[in-house]
Amino acid sequence: MKPKILMPIGDGTEALDTFYAYYRLPEDGYEVVVAAPQARLYHTVLHEIPPNPDVPWDITQERPGYHLRASMPFAELRAEDFVGAFVSGGRAPEYIRYDKDLCRCIRQIAEAGKPIACLCHGIEILTAADCIQGKRVTTVPKCQMDAEQGGACYVDQDVVLDGKLITGRGYAENTEVLKAFLRLLNKS
Repeated sequence: MKPKILMPIGDGTEALDTFYAYYRLPEDGYEVVVAAPQARLYHTVLHEIPPNPDVPWDITQERPGYHLRASMPFAELRAEDFVGAFVSGGRAPEYIRYDKDLCRCIRQIAEAGKPIACLCHGIEILTAADCIQGKRVTTVPKCQMDAEQGGACYVDQDVVLDGKLITGRGYAENTEVLKAFLRLLNKS
């Protein structure tokens, strides 16, 4: 039986944040368990600030991405079934962070000293799960306040490792975040 990694998603999960880890982790022998409010198909999105200087955007523009099926509802999550968690960004964390079962499981994974990787807006879930107090983290600059409200020290860097927690700004940091996450997983 392969060791399992929890990957929480919802509609609006950022495609590049999610799919890189979804396909990369099994290459090292891990099973990615996609969980969501319900076991069903979800919409991912593409987030970027369009590079056209003639039409500036202050925030990311959102376009539809691929679909991803969740095989497990949050209500059935048991932290002891997982060796770690990968929390991606996008808009989904804004609403799935209110799910008590998701927050319970993420908090228990953190309390058990299991590795957690987090990108972008995923920090909103870690804040809601109350598992980043006193930690050094990074995220997209517009989520700095979310990290600080969770009791973390926001660091203006692309990738930050603090104990068993690895955080990255967004999908541009996928490679470095996954390298560090896999090192932590393989040590456990």
